[in-house]
Amino acid sequence: MDALCVYCGSSSGERPAYAAAAADLGTALAERDVTLVYGGGRVGLMGAVADAALAAGGDVHGVIPESLEAKEVAHSGLTDLDVVASMHERKARMAELADGFVALPGGFGTLEEIVEVLTWAQLGFHEKPCGLLNVAGYYDDLAAFFDHQTDEGFVEETHREMVVVEDSVEDLLDAYASYESPPIKSVLTDAEET
Repeated sequence: MDALCVYCGSSSGERPAYAAAAADLGTALAERDVTLVYGGGRVGLMGAVADAALAAGGDVHGVIPESLEAKEVAHSGLTDLDVVASMHERKARMAELADGFVALPGGFGTLEEIVEVLTWAQLGFHEKPCGLLNVAGYYDDLAAFFDHQTDEGFVEETHREMVVVEDSVEDLLDAYASYESPPIKSVLTDAEET
C-alpha cells in the first residue's frame, strides 16, 4: 500500500482518545512509508492526522473543495494540496490517489465518505480495503448495524466481511497489508454479459 485515504472529523470530538488515535495513525503511516491522503484541513482530527504524519517525515496529500478551503482551514504545510471545485471532485480525487480507505471518528461527512467507497467495493468498482478505526468503541453501533443489515438480508455476508474493523492503528494497518478482496463480480461486467 502506497497511499491510504483517511476520512475523519474537522472537529476533535469530546474524547482525547480520538485526537490521540489520529496522531498515532499519521505517525504509523509515515513510519510505514505510506502517503496520507485526506481532506486537506488543518483543524480537528484532520489536522491531527496530517500534523503527525508530517512531523514523522511522511508525505501528506490533501484534497479540499474551494467552498471549504476557509471553513476547514486548508493546511498550508502539506506535501501536496489539491483545491478542487466540488465535493464530488474531492471524493473522486481522494479515491484515485488511495490504495485503501479508513474512517476515524467523525460526523455525517465521514460516514458518507466511507460508506460510498465501501459501496463501490461492493459493486466491484475497486478492490481496495475499506474499514473503521474503532477508537474507544466509537463505531461499535455502526458495526452492529452492518451485522443487522446482513442478518436481515440486505447485505451479503461476503460484502459484510469486506469491512475491516479494528481497535488499534497497528492491527488496522496489518489487516490492510494482508487484505484480499473477496471475489465479487462487477455490476458493469454483469450488465455487459446480459
